[in-house]
Amino acid sequence: MGGYIIKSIIISIPLLLIISFLTFVLFHLSPLDPAEVVLQAQGVPTITDELIAQTREELGMDQPFFIQYFDWLVASSQLDFGVSYVTGKPVWSLIGPAFLNTLKLTFISSVAMIILSILLGVICALKEGKMIDKSIRGISFFLTAMPSYLLASLMIWYFSVKFDLLPTSGMGSYKSYILPVSVITISYAGIYFRNVRNSMLSNLNEDYILYARACGLSEKKVTIHILRNSLQVTISIFGMAIPIILGSTVVIENVFAWPGLGSLSVKAILSRDFPIIQAYVLLLAAAFVLFNTVSDILNAVLNPKIRNGL
Repeated sequence: MGGYIIKSIIISIPLLLIISFLTFVLFHLSPLDPAEVVLQAQGVPTITDELIAQTREELGMDQPFFIQYFDWLVASSQLDFGVSYVTGKPVWSLIGPAFLNTLKLTFISSVAMIILSILLGVICALKEGKMIDKSIRGISFFLTAMPSYLLASLMIWYFSVKFDLLPTSGMGSYKSYILPVSVITISYAGIYFRNVRNSMLSNLNEDYILYARACGLSEKKVTIHILRNSLQVTISIFGMAIPIILGSTVVIENVFAWPGLGSLSVKAILSRDFPIIQAYVLLLAAAFVLFNTVSDILNAVLNPKIRNGL
């Protein structure tokens, strides 16, 4: 098992390097001179060639491309993403607190989404073809087809404006989590519960279920066996759902004025604050690789055939 874990980690390293390189290239794809972008972001009224050359030298942009990339990669591995072009503050001092706020929202939403997906998936699988199964799938199809910003706006109007039960923005108390978490959970549980349902239905037709029932096992124990084997298939899906939620909180954070990574990244894009954009892209990409590796390892723990290469 230890060898499989080491192998998974080693495989992820080249992928992270490729992602970091593409992230750094993003900065140089701008049609403007990077130094000119810096000066524009800082609001310099008159940009001259001498000022551009001075800025390039101060920020090390006059160095060869691969030297710039290597220096940036070493610094980024230490969470030093440079300085914001707009505020002049270290990027991590801005993105760190925002990243933490987004992680809180993502973690709570992911837990709620996984629990709801498993619950709905089990109910629909056990009641296949019946009214409750059709109703849940119909309602989930309608809600997941609805844009998240529209669902969020409707919930704000109903729970905050009409009945004044929940705050509309910020993260002042636990009540501030209810609306954004509900929107994210509803949007994604309607997608992922189908995977649990389909996996359970495929296991219901397996020979071991027929044998278990023939041996006199209760339906409760049979259901537990089905769910356990079904989760081996869906664990990778749930593992990748977490970074997807992490990256898709941009809309929700802007609707609810959540002081997270999504709100910060939108401001950085509008002001062309490239160090923050680079840090945002790199962190999200690293999260995808991390959770993909973790889900592979968890699958190997649950299924010996995977770690033995069978």
